[in-house]
Amino acid sequence: MLIPLLVAALGIALGIGGIALLRPLNQASPPRLAATATAGDPRASAALSQTAIRARIEPSIVDVTAALTYDDETASGTGFVVDSASQFILTNNHVLRDATSVTVTVPATGQTYPARIVGVDVSADIAVLQIAPASPLPGAPLGDSSTVSVGMPVISFGNQAGAGGAPAVSTGVISGTNRTIQANDGASGFTETLHGMLATTARIEPGDSGGPLAGPAGTVIGVDTAAGTGSTATGYAIPISTALAAERQIAAGRQGEGITLGAEGFLGVITSASAARSPRAQQHGGTVTAAVVTAGALVDMPAPAGAAAKSTEAAVTPRSVTAACAASPDVSKAPAMAAHAAAGALVYGVLCGTGAAAAGISAGDVITVADGRHIVSPRALTALLRTCRPGTVISVTWISTTGASRTAPIRLTQAPAV
Repeated sequence: MLIPLLVAALGIALGIGGIALLRPLNQASPPRLAATATAGDPRASAALSQTAIRARIEPSIVDVTAALTYDDETASGTGFVVDSASQFILTNNHVLRDATSVTVTVPATGQTYPARIVGVDVSADIAVLQIAPASPLPGAPLGDSSTVSVGMPVISFGNQAGAGGAPAVSTGVISGTNRTIQANDGASGFTETLHGMLATTARIEPGDSGGPLAGPAGTVIGVDTAAGTGSTATGYAIPISTALAAERQIAAGRQGEGITLGAEGFLGVITSASAARSPRAQQHGGTVTAAVVTAGALVDMPAPAGAAAKSTEAAVTPRSVTAACAASPDVSKAPAMAAHAAAGALVYGVLCGTGAAAAGISAGDVITVADGRHIVSPRALTALLRTCRPGTVISVTWISTTGASRTAPIRLTQAPAV
């Protein structure tokens, strides 16, 4: 059974390595045109040359770089402008997972801009970024993925290996439609199930995640997302109609299942995902085998069988927090000591460089009040922080392992993307 791999290029912050993502099945039938061009486009009924398609698509393409500060890594992917007026950029959510900051580079000029995360749709694996360049970038011509059929010739564009420069291109055909895949990031063990995917023989490489897949009329019909692990060079793309539905909901600021709007405030503590009120119950409720940062806390996620901890080249063994702060969120054990409190959020550890670390919160402490609200469990803390914005100063009260109660104002930073 082929397990597609997500396609962002991942490397240690110093710049080594990469993680492949994306490939699947292969079946070619005679090329067949579909009306994928936008309404009113005189070229909607005629296939364009590869040169003409590149001339239409490439001006909208950008390289996306996400800094994963707490993982000491960077992730590289691709994006493309879908709204020239607002300068909204579409990419994959998995490119931004755990990102603490995102930058966008325009290949044609080499100009780099900070990008704001407008929102993400985790279930659709879609993220929307926004930039403010001196000269607005043109939007990509968008097609209709409902008209895509097997055998249609396509061209994929991407930032292969995170190398930057002119977009790399690969040609092929649509080899399947409406596919359901379980894609996996081999480095972190992160998995996701995606439905309604387009399969293509166009080769998709690490760094291509979020790049446009163009049809013969020179319009975008899909978003490069994953690669299969078989011997054939097959890739998977999210249909553009699916991607745009998520983009419109995010752009309109509408909440929904799996959708996170904007950046959340980040306290910097590591906790379990428990709803238990008792810190002792949280302490003895099991170990954290794999963790992802949410709105200032960490949520337990059982690691897939055989999955490595987040790394680039080799597996990293999760570790318990023994120092005053942790450089990474990979924590395997609850603290040996827990402060005496009837209810609250037991701190497994504190990430270095965060507000919690500066305030002196340590592993084993129990947070009981935040922003004037009683905290009865780790889950309650996470829910509260999801309502706070970066830069907000909140008052936090905690009980230390020595039994002392402390209160301090803490400025929230930007939470890593989900």
